[in-house]
Amino acid sequence: MSQLRRRFLFGMLLGIAVVSVIIFLSDREALADAAASFDTRLIPLILGLTIGNYLLRFIKWQYYLNRVGVDDLPTGTSGLIFTSGFSMAMTPGKVGEFLKSLLVRAKTGTPMTRTLPVVFAERITDGLSMVILSTVGLLAFRVGWPLFLLMSAVLAAILIFIQQEALVEALLRRIGETRYLEGRIDELRELYRSTRKLLGPRPLTLMAALSTASWFFECLVLYVILQGLGFDHSWSLLLASTFVFATSAWLGGASLLPGGLGATEASAAALLVVTIDDPAMNGTTAAAATLILRFATLWFGVAVGLVALAITSRWLGADESVDTTVERPLEAETG
Repeated sequence: MSQLRRRFLFGMLLGIAVVSVIIFLSDREALADAAASFDTRLIPLILGLTIGNYLLRFIKWQYYLNRVGVDDLPTGTSGLIFTSGFSMAMTPGKVGEFLKSLLVRAKTGTPMTRTLPVVFAERITDGLSMVILSTVGLLAFRVGWPLFLLMSAVLAAILIFIQQEALVEALLRRIGETRYLEGRIDELRELYRSTRKLLGPRPLTLMAALSTASWFFECLVLYVILQGLGFDHSWSLLLASTFVFATSAWLGGASLLPGGLGATEASAAALLVVTIDDPAMNGTTAAAATLILRFATLWFGVAVGLVALAITSRWLGADESVDTTVERPLEAETG
């Protein structure tokens, strides 16, 4: 927890720095005017869309827990654990989200080797959903094709490798013979089997579709923000919003920076200027839209996550008494 606190603090300081840099590099008076012109009556709708994203992602979390045999966790408790993970968006590459596995172990005794793949599967399906959402915009705007193809190829390679059971088992045996992991081959196999179970063809297809729907809610957040800044409703604006959000989120995630800070903001602002053919869309307006977007998605989520974490962190007090060894191997499934 102390390591997570340090990483979280680093992320918060980086976030403050990024916001400060955006304000410093912008025409501050024009940026203030753009922000002041925003229609605040849309805030409930924006936050409602963000919460809609959270609810669909929670369904995915529950589905994955059931797939790995965690079926004795009350829905309310599971919701608190899931929401606590939002606070870890401010850790580099979201690695702090392993906290969810730690909290599940504290409440149920389930080994982390079984639930850590749930966090990994969440990130993989989130990445697939961003690829799907970006594709529509790529066909229209033809911006960023090389990077899109590279990231798609990396995802495909990971998914294909995971399904090569014989190859992975041989690799695990080799790794299990190393000095640092000697004697932990059973735990490594548990990690792999849980991962393979979650990313089989059927669960992968279902959860990628659910992720696409959930993240489209946040594409709509950007669309509503742009309307709040004075842009008229149009299908081209919705298309641009979807493309900009998905692509900037991809780039932010690939940067491995806490919350994608810096990379997400820079790419979102630049893509807004490139994709929206309207004289009102300039650097200042794009900066205002990006800042509002990040407060409505990233920072709102972190605030909600911190409240949930304050409730759940006390569970970790008795966590040292929980057995972390592998209880039983999961049956390998591909369905």
